[in-house]
Amino acid sequence: MLSVSNLMVFYENALAVNELSMEVGQGQIIGVIGSNSAGKTTLLNTLGGLMLDIQLKEKRKGGERITVLGSITYQGEDISQMPAYQRARKGIVLCRERHPVFGDSTVLENLRIAGYLKTSLQIKRGIELAMELFPALQALTRRKAGLMSGGEQQMLAIGMALMVEPQLLLLDEPLLGLSPAMQRKVVEAVKRIIKATGATIVISEQFARPILPMIDKGYVIENGMLAMTGTGPELMDNPEIKSAYFGI
Repeated sequence: MLSVSNLMVFYENALAVNELSMEVGQGQIIGVIGSNSAGKTTLLNTLGGLMLDIQLKEKRKGGERITVLGSITYQGEDISQMPAYQRARKGIVLCRERHPVFGDSTVLENLRIAGYLKTSLQIKRGIELAMELFPALQALTRRKAGLMSGGEQQMLAIGMALMVEPQLLLLDEPLLGLSPAMQRKVVEAVKRIIKATGATIVISEQFARPILPMIDKGYVIENGMLAMTGTGPELMDNPEIKSAYFGI
């Protein structure tokens, strides 16, 4: 479904992603594991096309020089230079880290804003799906998003991404800053998303323990470079992973 070949991303002379290649198969859950500043967000921003927007904005204002090299192929088409909005139309949807929502708008308003290009029927179905996956949102439909907890905002952010009806859903650190109980709820919802929508999921995390049991394949990156790959069970049993991410 998605193939990344020799991807490199530079911020000025700093190398954020270095010669990284990966494969994502239809219907899989792929994990991108790495510590803080390992390059996970840069990778997902590049896959979603957001990095091209950031690159253009920096160039216009004479700011940081960003260089992106390598190729990204989606369903047989090279999308390396395709803008983010065109990727979204093709079903590639990025749910960014730290649950970005419209704080002054209610839960329902946020969901409707996310589905503004969809028909009324599609918006209705999308809202129903979000409420089904995240029952906690049902009692919060009229609450302003800015007044919700971090976990509730994360549920809403994922629900907003689903309003676009993604074929490839990119989740950037969805467990960041959440309590263990809320992390479990988000992980269970991610499992149900594939069953409910058939979407393929790429999830990046530094909290490896909650997501390793559910992924089909994991890519461990360090300093922007691919350090290790394997299935979820293989990585769970790897002594280096246990030491680096489990503290044992």
